[in-house]
Amino acid sequence: MSSRPTAAPWWVQAALVWAASRIWAWAVFTTVGRQQGPGPWGDGALGYLAFTGTWDSDWYERIAREGYPATLPRDGTGQVQENAWAFYPVYPLLVRVLSAATGTGWDVTASAVSLAASLGALLLVHRLFLRLAPPGTALWGLAFVAFNPVAPVLQVPYAESLHLLLLAAALLLVARGRHLAAAPVVLLMCLTRPAGVPFAAALGITWLVRSVRRYRAGELRRPVDAVDGLFALAVFSCAAALAWPAIAWGVTGDPTAYTDTETAWRGGGGLRPVVPWFHAGAGLFGPVLGPAAPVLLVAGAAALLRARAVRERLDLVTRVWLASYAVYLLLFLHPQSSTFRLLLPLFPLALPLAAVSDSRAYRVACVVAGAVLQLVWVGWLWHWKQLPGGGDHPP
Repeated sequence: MSSRPTAAPWWVQAALVWAASRIWAWAVFTTVGRQQGPGPWGDGALGYLAFTGTWDSDWYERIAREGYPATLPRDGTGQVQENAWAFYPVYPLLVRVLSAATGTGWDVTASAVSLAASLGALLLVHRLFLRLAPPGTALWGLAFVAFNPVAPVLQVPYAESLHLLLLAAALLLVARGRHLAAAPVVLLMCLTRPAGVPFAAALGITWLVRSVRRYRAGELRRPVDAVDGLFALAVFSCAAALAWPAIAWGVTGDPTAYTDTETAWRGGGGLRPVVPWFHAGAGLFGPVLGPAAPVLLVAGAAALLRARAVRERLDLVTRVWLASYAVYLLLFLHPQSSTFRLLLPLFPLALPLAAVSDSRAYRVACVVAGAVLQLVWVGWLWHWKQLPGGGDHPP
């Protein structure tokens, strides 16, 4: 992965990076799975498919087998309990269709779908990076994505790899100005993982910034001239982002079915924007330093997005996507052990990180560090360990 041109086509280079990263992730899961003790999914060591098919994969398998409940489960006080409406439908229904067509079971089919989607995702990520950087830097940026600490999730029966594929495709199509072609991709993306709201916001903000620039350049004589394909896609994305909550409402008859289900994992109480970050800060750093932690985190994120490498290497829509998704996490995320996995849609930051230096030693060190941290992430969070109070932290 030098900065010099190579004879191999771009897709061959990307596929080799994908293959190396998936083999390493397989080795990580296999090694850690052999150390698994008694838990919810077995009495001891687990093989690769059994180990990767734990945690949320159980929910996706249940959806593929049973669908979604028509009535929300509630406890004796009326609080909504954890249920399938928290998980979006495209991935489990795709696996269900392919499993029925091939006659294979959930474990094999779901793993194959995730693995294939991860290949498609990394090919599209590389294609996106090639628009923004020289081939060598783009390939190193791809390696940073493929070997990042939570990248093993791209080959387990979760929706992350399919969502990454659709997100990269949507960003690439928008960058090329192919707004009509992006519409079905955005719809599928909004029904795969809950990132439709920040994506719609990113498109709307990008359209507004471009319109202001066009107006100042004298390109817009009437307000109606600003209505273009990007504007239409932004409006469509808003509707797509609300599709899943609307479907949950339509099926259950409860207008807050989706949000009540999401907050069930937090002990109920409804959505409280931003507040959980201060609670998490106090829990980690105490009552004095804790409240400052979210403020420092926001300041650090803002400084990162304004860094020279980010501004020079990423285009407008990609930078706005990063900011929009970060704000979305700040507003609605309940920070916990799954937060690391939810940072995966910030993958474009890998490109400016690779562009900071063209030193091979620096780039190799970053890839190796990410690969080692995969062992930490899988060993710490994927590996089930009984906590004193019961259960374990989810990955």
